[in-house]
Amino acid sequence: MKTTGFAGRDFLAETDFTPQEIKTILEVAEELKRQHGMGIYHDDLLRSKTLFMLFYNQSLRTRNSFEAGMTQLGGHAHYLDPTKIYTPALEGKEVAYSTERVSDVARVLSRMGDAIAIRCYGDPVEWEYGGSHALLEEFAKWSDIPVLNMEDDIYHPFQGLADVLTVKEEFGGFKGVDFTMSWAYSPSVHKPRAVPQSAILYATMLGMNVTLAHPKGFDLAPDIIKQCETYADDAGGSFKITNDFAEGFKGAHAVYPKAWAPVNLFQPPVGDYDFEKSQEIMDLYKSWKTTSELMDTCDKKAIYMHCLPADRGYEVNNDVMDKTEGLGWRSAIFDEAENRLHVQKAVMSLLMK
Repeated sequence: MKTTGFAGRDFLAETDFTPQEIKTILEVAEELKRQHGMGIYHDDLLRSKTLFMLFYNQSLRTRNSFEAGMTQLGGHAHYLDPTKIYTPALEGKEVAYSTERVSDVARVLSRMGDAIAIRCYGDPVEWEYGGSHALLEEFAKWSDIPVLNMEDDIYHPFQGLADVLTVKEEFGGFKGVDFTMSWAYSPSVHKPRAVPQSAILYATMLGMNVTLAHPKGFDLAPDIIKQCETYADDAGGSFKITNDFAEGFKGAHAVYPKAWAPVNLFQPPVGDYDFEKSQEIMDLYKSWKTTSELMDTCDKKAIYMHCLPADRGYEVNNDVMDKTEGLGWRSAIFDEAENRLHVQKAVMSLLMK
């Protein structure tokens, strides 16, 4: 496998890489996973290298998959809580003796480690759409080492990689796979767009037949939609949008029903930054919940997908989430969760070597 051309690059968005480069990452992830299953660990790949992980938001899968991955590759991951250090902040948003300018933090960490991974979305940037991505871009501007996006308000590229690896494992490839990314109800409005946007970007990039299902008022970013249309044309797949929940399930091979916030939640000019109004809109669509009956309308070998954590009883019923084996459709959520480890190891081994 050709793996040149990756070293030293940032991974802020899947759109920064060509479809062939994404396929290469998936191939490396598959091989690392295969060898992991055989008890073969490549603890020489990143021996003595350091990954700094900066979490503005809480995490289970992301933190532990990156930490475990660095350990298995021979390196070490440092967990950094912005509330326990001088919080990195953009110029103009600094507070004396509480924050430190991003440009300074990036250059300091560059002298001490080998990559910086950051998770930031929502409340830390007061739901300014694009605000957290701008923070990551500022880190990348000043950093001499790769900057990795562990989820911001636009992209969740590592979750998306795990998603498409799961699809590839299940169906052997991407051509002819009918993939539905759907909104689902949650009683919490604090749900960024990053997961659905990355999911449809990867799925169209790799040539799947993609359906995006959501109620009116839950539109994803126009530039993301335009990019998906371009990817679908280039890869020979398809892309369509529907406001009908059930339609997204009919005959689908992979369904991915997950909550995200209505447009109103974000600050102007995207929305009007109104949490109360956003909650009222969310509550209009409590029927958008995945049930076994809906899953029965999918392809007989369909998989149910979710990035986790899922709001059980709201987004999806227990009998769907927990059907991980048996005849017919099944839940692939724990395959996705495990695949976070393998795709991240692949990216780190390529970018940090």
